[in-house]
Amino acid sequence: MADYFLDVLLDDSRIEAIKGAGLADNIKYRFAGELKLVEVHVSEDTKGKVLQEFDTARTDSRNAITDVPVAFLRELFNQVVEKKSLGDDAVEAVLAKSAEIKELAAKESEYLPAPDIK
Repeated sequence: MADYFLDVLLDDSRIEAIKGAGLADNIKYRFAGELKLVEVHVSEDTKGKVLQEFDTARTDSRNAITDVPVAFLRELFNQVVEKKSLGDDAVEAVLAKSAEIKELAAKESEYLPAPDIK
């Protein structure tokens, strides 16, 4: 059984892709159905690899892996659909592209700078 998970948010086009991958039964609804997502469950080992590879990543009290780059989550969605899986294999496929994801993540911080809070 997986100990940790990543939330992948869904819009209408992503919901259709998830349905096409045969994963529609795994769609979860939060906030009175306004937020739709799938949970990708991972083992302790895979969680460790994610945290080691991306220094902003962390786990919260729900055992959710959070604060990964947007590029990571975008590729995770692609791998979920391609592999038709909500498990370690989808995350491992993303980790195989970590160099590319880190480049994209660096651009994210350039385009989306943190707010200056005083």
